[in-house]
Amino acid sequence: MQNKSSFANTMKKTIALLFTAFSMGVYAQDSIVAPTEKRWDMFKYDFVNMFKGVGYSYARPFHWKGQQWAQFGGVIAGTGAVYLIDDDTSRFIQNQKDGVPQVIREYGELYGSPENNYIATSGVYLAGLITKNEKLRRTGVLLISSATSAGFLQQVLKSAVGRARPVAEKGKDTFDPFNSNRNFHSFPSGHALLAFTNAYAIGKQFKSPWVKAGIYTLGAIPGISRIWDGQHYLSDFVFAIAISIATVESIDRYLDRKYDEKYNAGAKKMSWNLNFGPGTLGVALQF
Repeated sequence: MQNKSSFANTMKKTIALLFTAFSMGVYAQDSIVAPTEKRWDMFKYDFVNMFKGVGYSYARPFHWKGQQWAQFGGVIAGTGAVYLIDDDTSRFIQNQKDGVPQVIREYGELYGSPENNYIATSGVYLAGLITKNEKLRRTGVLLISSATSAGFLQQVLKSAVGRARPVAEKGKDTFDPFNSNRNFHSFPSGHALLAFTNAYAIGKQFKSPWVKAGIYTLGAIPGISRIWDGQHYLSDFVFAIAISIATVESIDRYLDRKYDEKYNAGAKKMSWNLNFGPGTLGVALQF
């Protein structure tokens, strides 16, 4: 037990250091110019933007128009389609667990937890604050506010929906809203949501689809690990990914008005497409 705990602590530190080092490396080519503001003033400004960014993301549905509602309908339809085959996909993914390397299993479990998530994202922000790098600070603000917004929403949904986890062995159609037992907190997946929120925010910095794909794959592993551990169904994972993307996109738009540094300054939009075929079901996301 002690060896396992030691390994887990080592993994936590390694993940946090790699995440911070990777994020700093993204901006290594940027000149770090010390602005006239003091770090305390920067921190206060950033903290206010974190708080307001969360509020902005929650207010967005009240301003949606036809296209946004169509995208939301696509997400619901896609999640519903995956829900229909949850039992089969859950069994299939769980059967693959033994073939997954132990280091990937540990990574999937540790990185998606709230504690480790905030260690990593706070590290990115503090690095930007210490070096007075606005782009890195902005990334930290985006990461922290997105994780806070999406994380709180998933906690509310988990309780309100009350879906039984696969390990409860009650089937995919069992719901008991506001049951405090964690076995009824399956929908959506918190690990998937937090990990992919980080991945999507970092991936926005790159234009290469190959780099994006690699980052998104790393961000998806924690959510998938929860499926092969019997803690979530595939539809829990799919809906969590949708929340992550929508939250990051929303807060990123808000931060565009607050910082000079912008990511992908062109039109920011996304669309969902459902692909059906003989024996196949796909959900394609364009960004």
